[in-house]
Amino acid sequence: MSSQTIPTRSEIAEADTWDLTKLYQTEGDYQQGFEKLKKEYPQYASFKGKVGQSAQDLLDVLEFDKSVDLLAERLGHYVSLKASEDSSDRDNLARKAEFSNLGTKIREAASFITPEIQAISDERFATLAADPLLKDWRNSLERLRRYRPHTLTEGEEKILAAGASAIRGHRETFSQLTNVDMIFGVVPDDKGQEVALSQSSYISLLHNRDRQVRRRAFDQFYREFSDHRYTLASSLSASVRADVFYARVRNYPSALESALFGDHVPVAVYDNLIATVRNNLSALHDYYDLRKELLGLEDIRQYDTFVPLFPEVAKTVGFDEAIELVTASLGPLGDEYVATLRGGLKSRWVDRYETKGKRSGAFSSSSYKNPPFILMNYRADVLSDVFTLAHEAGHSMHTWFAQENQLFQDYGYPIFLAEVASTFNEELLTHHVLQHAEDDRLRAFLIDRQIEDIRSVLFRQTMFAEFEKQIHAIEEAGGPLTLDVFQERYRELLEAYFGPRFTLDDALSLECLRIPHFYSAFYVYKYATGISAAVALAQRVLQQGAAAVEDYLGFLKSGGSRYPIETLQSAGVDMLTPSPIQETIELFKRRLQELRTLVKKG
Repeated sequence: MSSQTIPTRSEIAEADTWDLTKLYQTEGDYQQGFEKLKKEYPQYASFKGKVGQSAQDLLDVLEFDKSVDLLAERLGHYVSLKASEDSSDRDNLARKAEFSNLGTKIREAASFITPEIQAISDERFATLAADPLLKDWRNSLERLRRYRPHTLTEGEEKILAAGASAIRGHRETFSQLTNVDMIFGVVPDDKGQEVALSQSSYISLLHNRDRQVRRRAFDQFYREFSDHRYTLASSLSASVRADVFYARVRNYPSALESALFGDHVPVAVYDNLIATVRNNLSALHDYYDLRKELLGLEDIRQYDTFVPLFPEVAKTVGFDEAIELVTASLGPLGDEYVATLRGGLKSRWVDRYETKGKRSGAFSSSSYKNPPFILMNYRADVLSDVFTLAHEAGHSMHTWFAQENQLFQDYGYPIFLAEVASTFNEELLTHHVLQHAEDDRLRAFLIDRQIEDIRSVLFRQTMFAEFEKQIHAIEEAGGPLTLDVFQERYRELLEAYFGPRFTLDDALSLECLRIPHFYSAFYVYKYATGISAAVALAQRVLQQGAAAVEDYLGFLKSGGSRYPIETLQSAGVDMLTPSPIQETIELFKRRLQELRTLVKKG
């Protein structure tokens, strides 16, 4: 679609946009809320120095802080959604900047609360937490106190805060280098049209069915990374050193344990993920063999792993039809789930279509006791967009159930759980559409799509997680983190994960220098555990029925009231064991065999 054919918001039906009047009826109402927040937040000062004097004093400051957070969350939700509608609109930009500035002032005004709670002696804290006045806050307070051994003195915390931008400066260096300074040139596509090569167009070019286009894009892309490899290696090394520095300063045994601490995730979960995937790499190697065969290649290389094996089926699904398809697939979850979701999707939870200036992609966003709005750029001729709707609906219903069943301070769920509900919905939709697929072409497309999801999320992200663990261990042992070390370690992982029958280009060893997630270490494993938990939960619901559904809904309702491992255990999935990961790999194997059968049949 050209920019000339993209409509403005005024040119699309109101029914196809989200209804933000459910947040604020008018811009004037928003401004009233904003002014109220400006007027009220200075009252934080009246609580300073009194936080631990009594249970009532502690309750008062917590409830005031909650009232500020509730209002700020609602205002911020409105601001972010308006900015997403049109990022070029000056009113949206001004509103966002104004709110951001106020948020900084509020954080500064409230900054004394946590240190004062942490300063309370253990004996005194136990007495306060046991007081019936604080029963609704006990969970939040105990979570906060977990950080006490890792919280420094006020002066030391100020020094760390002041030095953060300098210590983490490598992130900005990496971003500026890869997004601004690096020039990748142009690559001719399969029609002879020159395409500007960039971080985003690179992946698009790797989906091209012409292998020469893919190869040229790969070679040219990594040639630019090779020219900057020493700078990139220096930046990655600085990132790892910063992770280790913060972990040591805050008295964590390792950088990995520091990263896992917030979610109360044992290192065993991380290690179990890597070990289980490692033990099943032969299944991934078999997939690459089939991919090589179906693409008719003499050898298979990394730039051959993105192109779809089966073109997306030409199938038009209007948005209203997509709602019915998605909700039908979620029927096993019961009437309340389905009726709530269908009602929300039909009552303007969703901003449906692309408009000029609108944010790309899709997301779900909410504030407490308000609709979980969904941004889409839906296209009726793209079947994958139906799956995107199911995915975002999973986030929205997770939030909806959490809001309905938890207090404000306990409803927000962590990233570790965030992708479970969304991927779960995609699993049920895949199962439903496969059951009703009218021909083998659609079946092959859907199976290939699911296989690719598992490959890219479980296998690939686990390889990334293993690399992160290795390079942090080298730094913690006092070893060197040079370009050669990075490339050697990464090459070993590439050889293990891609297998003995895969042709590895030397340039691929540079991939470890271009992954942005490596600058937010120990995050990618959550993608792999998330898809594993989602698949295990979906299989459980489909196979066991009512009891499993009740467990799953309990997972949604729990929000952030428990730590993620405990939450998933209550739903019937234990991430401390290999079972969920193994179950996902077994699904991968079954789908691979089904694909082989379909190919032979065709």
